[in-house]
Amino acid sequence: METLKTVYKGNLRTEVTHLQSNSVIVTDAPADNHGTGEHFGPTDLFAASFGSCMLTIMGIAAQTHGFDIDGTTVKTTKIMAQNPRRIGEIIVEITFPHNNYSEKERKIIEKCAKECPVAQSLHPDIKQTVVYKY
Repeated sequence: METLKTVYKGNLRTEVTHLQSNSVIVTDAPADNHGTGEHFGPTDLFAASFGSCMLTIMGIAAQTHGFDIDGTTVKTTKIMAQNPRRIGEIIVEITFPHNNYSEKERKIIEKCAKECPVAQSLHPDIKQTVVYKY
């Protein structure tokens, strides 16, 4: 069964519909690659998926083990490489709203973040830098 439907709208813009929810995301080519940069670029979504997936998997683990990570934020930096043009590195800085996690909880958080499906799906040439701020 299809997951997404993407339509090219012209002028380097696409519209992506998540078929289960009917949610829509619009993408534009980035300003440094012939586009307007008015919306997420495709590689922005790629990088956002990395941080979002980590938070989701950490949230599942936290629920399973009886603690929460509510309010945790991720700052994502995407670094492009050239020849060929591609993502060379994704840096995520994960900041937790409080610092009273036990050593066991920190190990759970960090282990599951590395095992999120997006992290596991990235090509080995894409450097993954993860910083945890408790």
